[in-house]
Amino acid sequence: MKIKLRSGAKTNGAPKDVAAYLAAVPEPARGMLGTMRATIRSAVPAEATEVISYRIPAFKYGKVLVWYAAFSNHCSLFPTAVVIEEFKEELKGFSTSKGTIHFPTDKPLPTALIKKIVKKRVAQIESNKRR
Repeated sequence: MKIKLRSGAKTNGAPKDVAAYLAAVPEPARGMLGTMRATIRSAVPAEATEVISYRIPAFKYGKVLVWYAAFSNHCSLFPTAVVIEEFKEELKGFSTSKGTIHFPTDKPLPTALIKKIVKKRVAQIESNKRR
């Protein structure tokens, strides 16, 4: 039986890995999510791993750095509320909530901004490790 995930991707139960999640996402969100994934990967340490957490893809570096997911008309990045607050001026053109940024699938993905956000999140984690 196919079930619809919160993210809009359809699969038989929870995805087993990121590849399975991405395979279940329809276009144009799949292409956008692939670009987001590559952008995130370029900003995280080499030791970071990809996992499924809360039924969506995430990058983990000791703890989860960011989650990302596809929905019917947007892709979301979940970098934590603190990071979103730090970038609130740069995010004015996007829909945000406490811990989520929505990127519409009909607009170009702001990869440079995503990279900055992810690097900020990495710096947070590394700062906490030194304490």
